[in-house]
Amino acid sequence: MRRALAHRGPDDEGSWQSPGGLAGFAHTRLSILDPSPAGHQPMTVADGRFTITYNGEIYNFGALRQSLLGAGVAFQSHSDTEVILRLYQAEGPACVERLRGMFALAIWDEAEQTCFLARDRFGIKPLYFHDTGSRLAFASETRALVASGLVAPQVDRQAAYEYFRTGSVPEPLTLIAGVTALEAGHHLTWCAGRRVSKRYWAISFRRGPLAGDPVARTREALIDSIKHHFVSDVPVGVFLSGGVDSTAIVALAQAAGMGPLPTFSLTFPGFDVDEGPAARRTAAHFGTTHTEHPLDSAGARQLFHQFIGSADQPSIDGFNTYTVSRLARTHGIKVALSGLGGDELFGGYPSFRAVPRLLRLARLARLGGPLAPAAVRLAGVVGGSRIARMADLVSAPPTLSTAYRAFRGIFSDRDAAALTGLLTDPGEASWTADQAIGGAPAAEDDDPTVLDAISRLEVSRYMRNQLLRDADVMSMASGVELRVPFLDASLVAAVTDIPSEVRCRPGKDLLVRAVPELPPWVANQPKRGFLFPMAQWLDRDWSEALQDGGGVSGVKLDTWYRRWAVMAFRQWRERLREHHG
Repeated sequence: MRRALAHRGPDDEGSWQSPGGLAGFAHTRLSILDPSPAGHQPMTVADGRFTITYNGEIYNFGALRQSLLGAGVAFQSHSDTEVILRLYQAEGPACVERLRGMFALAIWDEAEQTCFLARDRFGIKPLYFHDTGSRLAFASETRALVASGLVAPQVDRQAAYEYFRTGSVPEPLTLIAGVTALEAGHHLTWCAGRRVSKRYWAISFRRGPLAGDPVARTREALIDSIKHHFVSDVPVGVFLSGGVDSTAIVALAQAAGMGPLPTFSLTFPGFDVDEGPAARRTAAHFGTTHTEHPLDSAGARQLFHQFIGSADQPSIDGFNTYTVSRLARTHGIKVALSGLGGDELFGGYPSFRAVPRLLRLARLARLGGPLAPAAVRLAGVVGGSRIARMADLVSAPPTLSTAYRAFRGIFSDRDAAALTGLLTDPGEASWTADQAIGGAPAAEDDDPTVLDAISRLEVSRYMRNQLLRDADVMSMASGVELRVPFLDASLVAAVTDIPSEVRCRPGKDLLVRAVPELPPWVANQPKRGFLFPMAQWLDRDWSEALQDGGGVSGVKLDTWYRRWAVMAFRQWRERLREHHG
């Protein structure tokens, strides 16, 4: 299991076994805070009762350490790992509510014979487990659980169906049968085969007006988050695109006095929406030490199969993070900041406008009686993938959840079911296509406004299941820790207190006004989304690379991301069979 995770922690490794042999931990370390041997993991308190293995960073560990010192706790290191361990020793499971940062952790209590697992609020760091009822195994990636020999390399067909619907696997499912994701904002305690799980945090939005200036409030919270996210004993860089979010991080870091910053970006020569020139101009404007990597079709193709091989579970994203992380690591950077989370909090995605329109369309279609869904579904058979997803929308109860699913979907319900049947073995898991089609919609939280509800959906679905998962796996593939300042707990609490009609104004108006240092060529640009030239590369230059993304009977692969989804799944499945079959 440790060897399977060596890429995540190339600086050190360790293992530990409890005195009675009931529990064992393995750890690979990426040394960021207290890189000395004192920070070695797994870490055990002096009396031997508590042992921890942990991945992540706790940005308020200094303040927590001072509080514990004041209570008479003695420390042997300057690491955040020991702070968590001592805090758990003092407060038990409730300690996670005081942790400001990203984390996946396990703590063994030798006296009580219990194992405690916890994951950060947003799910920035992954944590998967396999529970047989008498044995618990866990890891930061599913591949380590398969490598352990405790988990059969079999595909969970329900997870595969969900993957084809959305391009990623939703928590708590994983593509490995018998492996479960500990959901974001949850912790669990295992004792003698009994497992108790609890959600300790969920995003919430304010009802009613807010006193004070929302711009000043947002500015103060942003600066505070940036300062905390630069807590490190090694240099910190920034992944800089030409967009508002990453540029805001550079601007705020400079305003917070963080000194000359190393920044990194990709550029695509000859591509009409290349962000490289804008990033270069921005870097010059702020005086960063900028490194860019030109990536053409041939260069990207050389990296593509390595990228696919780095995927713990396939998705239709992550190549950009994989490539820029490699760039940063070759220049000696192993901590980098990303602008992920800005669109979800400040209404930057087209979904904030499109999903309400889709919901209205679905409600109008249902006024046409039972023939309307059938007509739209028939159009989907002869039309493209978008029409097929609209058929799903008008056939389901008209809710924000179903409208959002239609907006973010990849394949229709029927196509996803067909692909699952064709690309998995029937005996791998208990599942039938009939179970998948027409299932009950997910329950919706009671949010104050439609915009708040969409923000919640983006945070809990697209961001958590795809963006954060890919960001972690693809940065850690190069031994780079990716930090996301927009997902700081204190910042999110401050911003979600602002009514959505202010927080989610078009153009991320609140964020732009809170960071007046943004140059006009960034602040005034329209939202452009995913800017990798994938469609051009896959359609024109990489046709042979996608041959295993074709030939799916009865399912149209009429977009690059549909072909990618099939190809990535097939290659992941083949790799699973080769290594563990």
